[in-house]
Amino acid sequence: MALTLAPRPTLGTSRPPTALPPTALPRAAVTAVLRRPSLLVALTVLLVCVPTGEKNVTAAVHITPADLASLALVGLLGVDLLRGRPPALSRSACLLLSGVVVAAAAATITSIDPAASLTGFIRLVQIFVLVPAAVLTALRDRTDLRLVLGAFVLAALIEGGLGAEQYLTGTGASYTGEPIRAVGTFGALDIMAMSGVVSFGLLAALALGLMERQGSWWRRGLLAAAAFLVFPLAVSFSRGSWIATAVAAAVLLLKADARLALRWAGLGLAAAIVLVGGLGAGGGGVTERLSSIGSVSGGNEDHSVSDRYDLWATARAIWADHPATGAGPKSFPQLRDSHAPLRLSSGSDAADSTIGFEREPLLSPHNMYFLVLCEQGLVGIVAYGGLFLALLLGCLRRPGPAGPAALGLLCWVLVDFLYADIGGTTTVLTSVILGVAACWALPAEREPAA
Repeated sequence: MALTLAPRPTLGTSRPPTALPPTALPRAAVTAVLRRPSLLVALTVLLVCVPTGEKNVTAAVHITPADLASLALVGLLGVDLLRGRPPALSRSACLLLSGVVVAAAAATITSIDPAASLTGFIRLVQIFVLVPAAVLTALRDRTDLRLVLGAFVLAALIEGGLGAEQYLTGTGASYTGEPIRAVGTFGALDIMAMSGVVSFGLLAALALGLMERQGSWWRRGLLAAAAFLVFPLAVSFSRGSWIATAVAAAVLLLKADARLALRWAGLGLAAAIVLVGGLGAGGGGVTERLSSIGSVSGGNEDHSVSDRYDLWATARAIWADHPATGAGPKSFPQLRDSHAPLRLSSGSDAADSTIGFEREPLLSPHNMYFLVLCEQGLVGIVAYGGLFLALLLGCLRRPGPAGPAALGLLCWVLVDFLYADIGGTTTVLTSVILGVAACWALPAEREPAA
């Protein structure tokens, strides 16, 4: 039998490739997100890095690209409800999240200014209820968890790289009169944002590295990324982030492997001594910053520390006047001056090459627990305390490779809440972390992120 070959097309007669319709790419993206909603969670994390420009810190509402992405994630949850597919939430999760809604609603209704408190109510429900619930339902397997944690690492490397450059080139925010404070893309008016993003990425890289097998390139690369992020975290000069990261990393390592935690604690201490002391990587500023934590009186008094203590006393005084349901969301700025000690400063100083010098007003008690207590009263502190305690105990008790990541990130948030509260560009990351912790601590009938 003779083998007949098909004729070869002559030059210039081949059919041109068919062009994709204009709607093909958006349609494919929507399909991918519907199949794996964790892509939208990862996008929410990464969009935090998008510069939003300097803004009026006294404005009632700030909407960022990350907020819009998180609302789109909540929209997917709403679409499922409309299509008759209830979210995979356990009864415990529904009860705890509903308690936060009830507490915020009661505080808004009984507020000294219900109209002003309404925006605060919406923000609280977004941060502590809707977005965490949407993240919980979006994390269905280990791939979803890796996507979200990887987004934290990538965002931290972006911000940490820029922050390290700002310190080394003297183009950051002002610290002790020098433009050396690393702030990333967030600017001097959101001074804590970069350190938070870098901390989350450091913990995520550490957790992901421990999930990889010994000796793999992924493990080495992730642990190297975590080691690099120590430097921009140090030159952020954020005492709160240092403390929270140290506690969270210790808990994460203890959860993963107690013997490994002790070994790495020694290595970390040695590396810190070499980095800060031997190489002089911000050593003087770091040492001075650490020693100022307890300086509230005398010649070495740190006004940022004493102001924080005075703000806590102010929050307690406001709560004493409104013990049950608090004064209402967003009410602290209105009542601050009438309850604050006389020595409280009118604001904190902020300066960089973009904004020059500005005086930033103190609009919150810089402690999430005192903020809830004074604005939502005993009802609120019980609701939020129940949620946080359930998440913490659930992450501690449940074994599994994803446990250290969820526990470490949650511990960072809970420790940071002792001297900070929600607010700023990176607030939505708190929601994502609460959702990751809820996915592990309060699993539904299916096994999420196993």
